[in-house]
Amino acid sequence: MATSLIYKSTPIYRLVMRTLYGRHLDSRYRVIADLIADGASVLDLCCGPPILFERYLRHRRVCYTGLDINAKFIAQLVRGGGGGQVWDLRKDVPLPPADYVIMQGALYDFLPDALPVVERMFAAACRQVIIAEPVRNLASSRWPWLRWLARHLTDPGSGAQPHRFTEQTLDDFFAAYAGRLRDAFLIPGGREKVYVFDKT
Repeated sequence: MATSLIYKSTPIYRLVMRTLYGRHLDSRYRVIADLIADGASVLDLCCGPPILFERYLRHRRVCYTGLDINAKFIAQLVRGGGGGQVWDLRKDVPLPPADYVIMQGALYDFLPDALPVVERMFAAACRQVIIAEPVRNLASSRWPWLRWLARHLTDPGSGAQPHRFTEQTLDDFFAAYAGRLRDAFLIPGGREKVYVFDKT
């Protein structure tokens, strides 16, 4: 399947993210990095360009592995000193174990049946599962042309995804894991919500 333009170029990806998150873009990554202990192992699913690793985790002795369907992003990560594998999460394959298994802004790609992906995250995590997901989306705009544009510009190579979460539907989705939930909060600016789950 054709990959959208923003997933073909790291500079374009970063420009789009800066446009969406504005002055809160740094916080988007920092709140995740602050949840991870120094020296821990991290498995980052649908990692995209290695922004989280290069800017926020590399100096903290973290053993980082990123998985992504995009071979260019993985090659960039490996060149920068991280570990990475080209990986299609739609395939039912066990994930490599790590202290923290994280996913940022990609769970909607697996709707309407994202639960198997989350279950594999819990199976791989030794300490915590951390998921951050947009709850304010251009793809949910009341303008049809903007919805179409947003949905077709966010195809990582696995197909355009029409589904998105709202804060309420995301809370409802994670209700099944309420017993493991340690914390849930909106990032500065309110575009994404972060959920932190303990392994058990």
